[in-house]
Amino acid sequence: MSVLGDLYAGQSSIDFRPKWRISLVVAVVAIVVSLLLLFVRGLNLSIDFEGGGVWEVPVADDVTVAQARDAVSSAENARIQVVRTSSGNLIQIQAGSAALDRSDEIVAQMAELGDVTTDDVNVSEIGPTWGDRITSQAVRALVFFFIAVALYLAWRLEWRMAIGALAAVVHDLVITAGVYSLFAFEVSPATVIALLTILGYSLYDTVVVYDKVHENQNGILGERMGPSDLINTSMNQVLMRSINTTITTVLPVTSMLFIGGFLLGGAGIRSFALALFIGLLLGTYSSIFVAAPVLVWLKQRQPEARRAAEIEARREKRAERGRTWGDADDGVDDELAETASESGDDGAPSSRLDDDPSLLTPGGGPPRPRKKGKRR
Repeated sequence: MSVLGDLYAGQSSIDFRPKWRISLVVAVVAIVVSLLLLFVRGLNLSIDFEGGGVWEVPVADDVTVAQARDAVSSAENARIQVVRTSSGNLIQIQAGSAALDRSDEIVAQMAELGDVTTDDVNVSEIGPTWGDRITSQAVRALVFFFIAVALYLAWRLEWRMAIGALAAVVHDLVITAGVYSLFAFEVSPATVIALLTILGYSLYDTVVVYDKVHENQNGILGERMGPSDLINTSMNQVLMRSINTTITTVLPVTSMLFIGGFLLGGAGIRSFALALFIGLLLGTYSSIFVAAPVLVWLKQRQPEARRAAEIEARREKRAERGRTWGDADDGVDDELAETASESGDDGAPSSRLDDDPSLLTPGGGPPRPRKKGKRR
């Protein structure tokens, strides 16, 4: 059967164990780099978190962002973008709280840009307290999520699996935030919602693997295999299921990201879909290359696992010693066979013993006959 056929049937034999040590090093390095990026560069927070104003005006289809920036000179350091809607294009300007003092000037300049009256310019003011409230609620939800997941997995599976699952989730969140910081993607409330959403997807992939491990370790495989072999076998059994889940989930998210976010210009959809896209890919990766090796590392620290590893090491040493002696015996047999092949056609060693029987006795003469004892 082909590799794809074995993979589809859940009978693949991919050896993940050599890759796990490398993947853990890569995960630690990626987390450290992401944390450094967050401390050094920070996140590009939207106006919903920093506070400020949003001005929107309908414009002709040929108006560009550069023209809008030149026309609206009062909005310094503002984010300007073209928003496409079913009724036409809009120029949207987002600026910080300092720009609110010049709101009348910005409205007049935008009305002139769109060739409309000032009443057609939509103005929205957002205070920073709203973003702070959303952030605190998101952090509170994240803490409750971690506690609930840890308690449930520790009860349903085991506490080592709970630690591995939380390690994978933290890996996904930190690296996603690092990607946002590296490329200066805007973090909006939709991004926060998406980050909370990918927690479920990341956890799902990990629990699928752990549930198979739990099932196998309570069966025959648990009696015959060590932790590393058992988890590697379980991973191969559910690998196709994880791949199918990821593909069927990433495809609609990709459609939202590129069609709704970039082609149609939906800023909210783009923020939501981008975080989902990054998180889903990281969730699949972490379930294979973070959660699994963390569980192996924890299980190998168990006393019974250490004793089993020592017994297996001694068994392999004895087997290696036996193979070494076997190779030596084979060498002696080969040497004797070579000597026999040089002796003659019948394989018996050729020497002067056949020609001179006197050599069989110490004196060099013929053998002396035995004396017959007297009968009593």
